[in-house]
Amino acid sequence: MNAVVHAPTEVRRARYAVAAVFAVHGAVTGSFATRVPWIQDHASVGAGQLGFALAFTAFGASCSMPLAGRITHQLGSRTALRVLITLWTLSLTLPALAPNLPTLCLAMFVYGAAAGMADVAMNALGVEVEHRLGKSIMSGLHGMWSVGALIGSAAGTLAAHLDADGRVHHTLAAAVLTVLGLLACRWVLDLRPTQDEEPPPRFALPPRSALLIGAVGFCAVFAEGASLDWSAVYLEDHIGSSAGLAAACTTGFMLTMAVARLVGDAVVDRFGAVRTVRAGGVLAALGGLLVVVAGGPAVAMTGFGLMGLGIAVVVPLCFAAAGHSGPNPSQAIAGVATITYTSGLIAPSLIGGVAQLTSLMVSFVVVTALACGLVVFAGVLRGGERKRAEVGRPAARVPDPRS
Repeated sequence: MNAVVHAPTEVRRARYAVAAVFAVHGAVTGSFATRVPWIQDHASVGAGQLGFALAFTAFGASCSMPLAGRITHQLGSRTALRVLITLWTLSLTLPALAPNLPTLCLAMFVYGAAAGMADVAMNALGVEVEHRLGKSIMSGLHGMWSVGALIGSAAGTLAAHLDADGRVHHTLAAAVLTVLGLLACRWVLDLRPTQDEEPPPRFALPPRSALLIGAVGFCAVFAEGASLDWSAVYLEDHIGSSAGLAAACTTGFMLTMAVARLVGDAVVDRFGAVRTVRAGGVLAALGGLLVVVAGGPAVAMTGFGLMGLGIAVVVPLCFAAAGHSGPNPSQAIAGVATITYTSGLIAPSLIGGVAQLTSLMVSFVVVTALACGLVVFAGVLRGGERKRAEVGRPAARVPDPRS
């Protein structure tokens, strides 16, 4: 694709714009997560039925992600992102409107499909901006997603505390986030296909390079999903901590990941993607070991914090490597995103299954083993790192004639 925007000043503006889009995307997720209990009560579904309905989120995302490249090719990146981020923000209203299990499953499928397409489009634009700036920005972009998720979660917590109707809350949140998303899209890069560029297929298997990169992302997202969903349970049931301290552990894990992502780009620029992921894998494995052997809450919370610190930048670097791995960034990113979404889907249930058969401690032995996989397989990110160094850095030195 060619781009309408080339000047460094406009590229820097595009960086902040896509960062704002990431924050909006995260805010939708945070807004939804805090009102899941209200949605469960409104739809009159049990815990098992709720879990079944939530699985449709990942199913919808996996089905829709390959379409993002086709939509971007036909509409151009800026218009496509406007459409997809609007679909995503407006889809927030659907789950709260569902009165029963079938409609909730349908709502979650649409919600996941919109999430997946917007996810691919904004990550592809982030990779292009990173390519033009010649330095790592993907970690910071995902850090902005985490910040948005925390803001959306805080607003949702307040709404829940006030016993606000979930339909009203999510309608208002969707309206505000739609406006913010459309405003941010005004300054993203406007990439358009060349005349001889073939449109990507509607559905296609991801390239082999994306499968290998996705395997690294799988390890990180598995540890993230396990920690987010089970850290509080681990402290309360296995360690014997209070409910408040257990909840604080989960919040601390999220904050650790957000902060690590916001500062992660400087680390990646200094040490490179491969060494950063390997070092992160060591930290995550050490954190998992502390969780496994913990006899008190302090050690367990330290372990979860180290895991969050170790895995924080892995997924952003996987998306960046996928975007640099071949001629069709959207297809490669969609492949990696599908694998990571699948990991996030199966992690909580697999942890629960292992815990049911053995113990929750053994479940985190599995998480620790997967963290070691980051150390072993980090080398697959080297190709994208090399391309950014060879192509991106010279482009960043083009002077802006208006400066």
